[in-house]
Amino acid sequence: MTRYTLSSLLLIMILGLGSCVNDPNSPGLEYMPDMYRSPAVEAYVDYGEDPYYVTEEVAKLQRNTISARKPVQGTIAQGKPGDFNMPYPYPNTDEGYAAAGANLQTPLVTNQENIEAGMEVYQIMCIHCHGENGEGNGAISTNGHIKGIPSYSGKLKDLPVGNMYHTLQYGKGLMGSHASQMTQKERWQVIEYIKVLQKGGEMPAFDENGNVVAAAETTEEVSEEQAQ
Repeated sequence: MTRYTLSSLLLIMILGLGSCVNDPNSPGLEYMPDMYRSPAVEAYVDYGEDPYYVTEEVAKLQRNTISARKPVQGTIAQGKPGDFNMPYPYPNTDEGYAAAGANLQTPLVTNQENIEAGMEVYQIMCIHCHGENGEGNGAISTNGHIKGIPSYSGKLKDLPVGNMYHTLQYGKGLMGSHASQMTQKERWQVIEYIKVLQKGGEMPAFDENGNVVAAAETTEEVSEEQAQ
């Protein structure tokens, strides 16, 4: 056996013994693992240089430094509070509920399109508890599963839209969160229809463009028809 053969066998034995470990979850000795076991890297995080070369202290300092840069001067923001792509700003607390009721307003226009879209969402997501006319007498209530659901035209007649949205976001009492079932726009649209239920459920009059006709305008039209 030559010297080179003996050296090769010895090297193979060393590598083989180095791959034997007691941990069943360990792959043993890996040759150049970065070639096939790529690290998971998050956006906007600087993981620093390899501590093997720069020491752990330097690498830790690099990892704690934010890598994302501030926007250049004059950058236009993607959205503003109230847009459908913005995070909800109020926490799931009593204080957050009160703040939403006092400050949060719908970004939608009250018109035929949004009211009718909200009615469709209501009939799919809400009618089984709140009932067809918002009286709290849906199937789940009448079957005895949930009692005491308040009426929109009664106890909830003056409930602010911000409180409605907060409840859809987080849930309240026996009502669970609907944030995963409805988009932000759908939540505001169903609130547009609930505003109709708060007034008794009668749909408002719309003009040819789908805008809500004011009550005074409707009265004038009726008077003109009667005069004719």
